[in-house]
Amino acid sequence: MASRDSFWIRPLLLLLLLLLLWGLGCCPAGVVSMHMEPGGSGPEESGDGGLPGSGRVKRGWVWNQFFVVEEYTGTEPLYVGKIHSDSDEGDGSIKYTISGEGAGTIFLIDELTGDIHATERLDREQKTFYTLRAQARDRQTDRLLEPESEFVIKVQDINDSEPRFLGGPYIGSVAELSPIGTSVMQVMASDADDPTYGSSARVVYSVLEGEQHFTVDSRTGVIRTAVANLDRETQDRYEVVVRATDMAGQLGGLSGSTTVTIVITDVNDNPPRFPQKMYQFSVVETAPVGTLIGRVKAEDSDVGENTDMTYQVKDEEGLGAFRVTTDSNTQEALISVQKPLDFEAQSVQTVVVEALNKFADPRFVDLGTFRDQTIVRVSVLDVDEPPEFQPPDGLMEVQEDAVVGSLVGMVTALDPDVANRPVRYAIDRSTDLEQIFDIDPLTGAIVTSKVLDRETAGWHNITILAMEADNHAQVSRKTLRIRILDVNDNPPELATPYEAAVCEDAKPGQLIQTISVVDRDEPQSGHRFYFTLAPEASSSHHFSLLDIEDNTAAVHTQRLGFNRQEQDLFLLPILVVDSGPPALSSTGTLTIRICGCDSSGAIQSCNTTAYVVSASLSPGALIALLVCVLILIVLVLLILTLKRHQKGHLSSEEDEDMRDNVIKYNDEGGGEQDTEAYDMSALRSLYDFAETKGGGGEGPPVLPSELHSLPQWHPAPDLDFSVFRDYISRKVGQADEDPSVPPYDSFQTYAFEGADSPPASLSSIASRSTGSEQDFSYLGSWGPRFRQLAALYARRRGGEEDAGGGGAES
Repeated sequence: MASRDSFWIRPLLLLLLLLLLWGLGCCPAGVVSMHMEPGGSGPEESGDGGLPGSGRVKRGWVWNQFFVVEEYTGTEPLYVGKIHSDSDEGDGSIKYTISGEGAGTIFLIDELTGDIHATERLDREQKTFYTLRAQARDRQTDRLLEPESEFVIKVQDINDSEPRFLGGPYIGSVAELSPIGTSVMQVMASDADDPTYGSSARVVYSVLEGEQHFTVDSRTGVIRTAVANLDRETQDRYEVVVRATDMAGQLGGLSGSTTVTIVITDVNDNPPRFPQKMYQFSVVETAPVGTLIGRVKAEDSDVGENTDMTYQVKDEEGLGAFRVTTDSNTQEALISVQKPLDFEAQSVQTVVVEALNKFADPRFVDLGTFRDQTIVRVSVLDVDEPPEFQPPDGLMEVQEDAVVGSLVGMVTALDPDVANRPVRYAIDRSTDLEQIFDIDPLTGAIVTSKVLDRETAGWHNITILAMEADNHAQVSRKTLRIRILDVNDNPPELATPYEAAVCEDAKPGQLIQTISVVDRDEPQSGHRFYFTLAPEASSSHHFSLLDIEDNTAAVHTQRLGFNRQEQDLFLLPILVVDSGPPALSSTGTLTIRICGCDSSGAIQSCNTTAYVVSASLSPGALIALLVCVLILIVLVLLILTLKRHQKGHLSSEEDEDMRDNVIKYNDEGGGEQDTEAYDMSALRSLYDFAETKGGGGEGPPVLPSELHSLPQWHPAPDLDFSVFRDYISRKVGQADEDPSVPPYDSFQTYAFEGADSPPASLSSIASRSTGSEQDFSYLGSWGPRFRQLAALYARRRGGEEDAGGGGAES
């Protein structure tokens, strides 16, 4: 325990030492003691904590806040500091230990003295401090004498890290012609040293390369322009090297550098310029509208949208003969034909083309006008052109009564070329198939070659060809319309074959019919027709004709009543005259019938024959005559019906048509055991079987109703089948002699197969034995027609033998 004399001295010394260390900014390795004296400040510990003695004892650590310098390169362990307990009397009875970060590896402690040494090289940039715990124990009993205390070993920084630019690579941009001091970008360096200790982490910036054009702020790292005349067209990028130095730039500080790429962006500070002041092109005079003549382009040192241009025609001698457009992809001026060209009219034309920037920057208007002009000279080349018609109008007129060879008109065509070659004319005959017109090949005079008729064709459209005399390939076409002028060459005619009817009791002045006429001519002044009765009818006192003067006329009765027994039909000739010139006329006939009418004036009959018959026969006689005619017709029909019925009955009794016995066309028989499929007695009943012979004796006659089936058939030479032969022959003869019977196929069923057949019968009726008992080998000798049948039965026979002789019944 410390003496009472040092109770005040030691705290004062400790306080002075701490003030000194704070002023120097560091604390050298040493001992900092703090007494735990009774009544002193600090942590207290009672005897209950396992400390020796009875009663209350105050004790405390003499401890240090330790600092160790990084990057120590000595060969001996680096002394860090010393820990000491107030209870240590120097007799070696206390053992000091440490635990925590680096204890036993990086930091070692002397158990007797409490001295701590660092055995490894430390790096503050990796770890800035270590936290450990100290213990004081009794060496004999290992009893804890003091409470465990925590202390910190701080790694003292030295300037061992240079500034580094971690955000690279740096690329910035600035517009050309920017004013001085324009901010480009900012760079920033990082220093790993302790920014709170000295000036190791204080960084300043400077420019190593490129200081002629750019500067950098020493504190912030902002790069700015140093000149105002940066020109992208001269140099479009700069490489600037910026350096960062720690220790605030003092001597001995560390530094790092980076390269900053600064791109100069474009502004529209250059006007377009044509490389040439004049361009020359040529085009043939026959070039169609829209033909591209050539391209010109103004150059611009700028890039991007600052090079977009617009071209226009500033001045032109050809009065709109050419058109200038802009190709948006290539920024070229496209010069094309806008109007037809003519070498003979103007062989050379001049166009002034102007180019100007589409996006002008108003900040640089003082640099000059941003447009340029050039002259485009276009030479029109002469070509051999076809003749041209003069004048262009193509309408001619000719009278329809013009004689053959009359002149219709003249066409004229000239060679537009300088040579002025002679021209020949012709008519395209595909437009004049009837060859109504002809043309003089030398003069172009068009004449008629046939008689014209306006009523047949009032207009003619023909095509005139004009070609060079020595080069027929140079041909021009002109459509000529020829109108045929009308002359009065068709007389007027009645519109229809007029027929009228008038009652017998008609009064004078009664209107019978209104007459109108048609005329195929079409006079320019319109039609005017005049009506009158023909001279041969002028003395007639039955009818009168009134000209209404509207190109129609009215026919009236002129006498009182008519008698159709005397005359029932009148033919009234009417003369119609047109207005000419010359005046033409025609005569038409009006047919007037005299008819019987009722009291109201409605016509009942205009037939003269009916009138005569009705006058000679009474109504009763007429009815009797009609009844007699009807009776005769009925008798004739009855006789024909009876004869037809009788003939049909006799034919059905004598000759029964065997086709009525056809039951089913697609039904195959069921074999010899099938006796129900068809009743053979129905067929046998048609014929008279007198008796059936067989068995060596005579038997009783068999009735047709008893013949229900034919189980088997045995051909016998003593049977008489003449009845079948006669019946079939008779039917065949009737069919051959009757031309009204249509040909048709008939399926008949007979009980007789025929006699004298060399192969004998194959019918199942004659098959008593089973299929296994029959031998069909003889089928092979019947010839090629039965080859397939023989092969079929041969395979069947072989199959039955393989099965052991058993088989189905045939």
